Amino acid sequence: MSTDDYILKLDHIEKSFPGVKALKDITLHVKKGEVRGLVGENGAGKSTMMKVLTGIIPMDSGRITIDGQAVSITSPLHAQTLGLSIIFQEFNLVNSLSIAENIYVGRLPKKGMRGIQWKKVHEDAKALLNRVGLDVDPSARVGSLSVAGKQMVEIAKALSQNSKIIIMDEPSATLTDKELEHLFGIIDDLKKQGVTVIYISHRLDEIFRLCDSVTVIRDGEVIDTNPIESLTKELIISKMVGRNMDQEYPVRAGSSSDEVILEVRDLCRKGVFEHINFSLHKGERLGIAGLVGAGRTEIVRAIFGADKLTGGEILLHGKPVTIRSPKEAISHKIALVTEDRKTQGLVLESSISENTTLAALKKICRAGFVNRREENSVAAQYVETLKTKTPGTKALVLNLSGGNQQKVVLAKWLYTDAEVLILDEPTRGIDVGAKYEIYQLINQLADSGKAIIIISSEMPEVISMSDRLLVIHDGKCKGELTGDQKTGENIMKYAILEEDA
Repeated sequence: MSTDDYILKLDHIEKSFPGVKALKDITLHVKKGEVRGLVGENGAGKSTMMKVLTGIIPMDSGRITIDGQAVSITSPLHAQTLGLSIIFQEFNLVNSLSIAENIYVGRLPKKGMRGIQWKKVHEDAKALLNRVGLDVDPSARVGSLSVAGKQMVEIAKALSQNSKIIIMDEPSATLTDKELEHLFGIIDDLKKQGVTVIYISHRLDEIFRLCDSVTVIRDGEVIDTNPIESLTKELIISKMVGRNMDQEYPVRAGSSSDEVILEVRDLCRKGVFEHINFSLHKGERLGIAGLVGAGRTEIVRAIFGADKLTGGEILLHGKPVTIRSPKEAISHKIALVTEDRKTQGLVLESSISENTTLAALKKICRAGFVNRREENSVAAQYVETLKTKTPGTKALVLNLSGGNQQKVVLAKWLYTDAEVLILDEPTRGIDVGAKYEIYQLINQLADSGKAIIIISSEMPEVISMSDRLLVIHDGKCKGELTGDQKTGENIMKYAILEEDA
């Protein structure tokens, strides 16, 4: 094959963040008019690679070639001028503006010094809408469209920029089957017109329906690229998850008991998740796995009272309880370590001592006033127990490393004397050494009788740090895995292939 057949070439791309090498010697070549599938676990590096390609973040080293020309992409706008567009799962549209304005935002054709050629804008927008099969008035507000309609506007916007390469990031996540078939038709037409599409998806049925070839990314590296006809779903999954997990996780000394602490029956939140049933035992580490957007976080937020349930019941020690707010959850000895510690778990501008006692202030209040001496004493005990690296309890949390910030979050919830600890992405954004310390702490808490729920997008973590594992797909519990059943292949089977256990 001639090198001229490749419209896009990424060669030896490297990208690092503090403590993490996100992309390692990425090399990827895509032909003109090809639909290339891009797959990998959560955190594999797909999004980072696309952000580098579209100028959202700079690469550290490497070479990008578009249409035979080496380019240095400095911004998303620059990427557009080179014929490269990306459609994110979260649309980049302004609901209060018209469809036509959204398509040509920043590029509205001028008439004279101040005017806009609105007739041309609407005529051109209408032609683009016809091209993507969206029969609507271009003067209508984008906010009035369905999710599928907004997606067609995003595609029309990409076409208006004469895009030669369109990246679609999980485009089917919120579409109905009928809308999905329409999207597939659009992609088939783009391919016939010579437009190259990079299609990022966890849904392998779509990959096999649309793609000419598939690239698998794992741990920031390209594992393999193959023509679709040489692949099976099982082979793709094995390439996505294959890695050695030995000696990364401390072995737990104890085990769970038969005593049920928490039970949920037929939990539902309309449009988000439905018919969730599970029990949690004293001393158990229950893992919850699934792809981003599957409903994992939404389920535990509802248990914690942060989101409203529309059905089902929660039982503690066999007795039904009503939890309508986090305050009520705390009173029932349930704690939630949220996935975003900086915005939901901590007050960054406050001290370690103030954050440690935040969820149980009553314990150190005297006549309505906080006993600061007692507050500092409590914080100092947790600093010692959790081995938090800090110059003192008065230090501001924002000055701590990610791992030490996470220890402060854990201290806050341990001080509430919670029996049930829900840990949502407990090691996200912290280094390997701090991760191991968090794992040791989780095991110690379980051995002391705490009932623990662990949500993690890192497959080795959720496998190794759970005694039992639930797999969530599209708001439903698709599988329960124990012992040797807890494998990456089994998790991905239920998370991707839409099969029930």
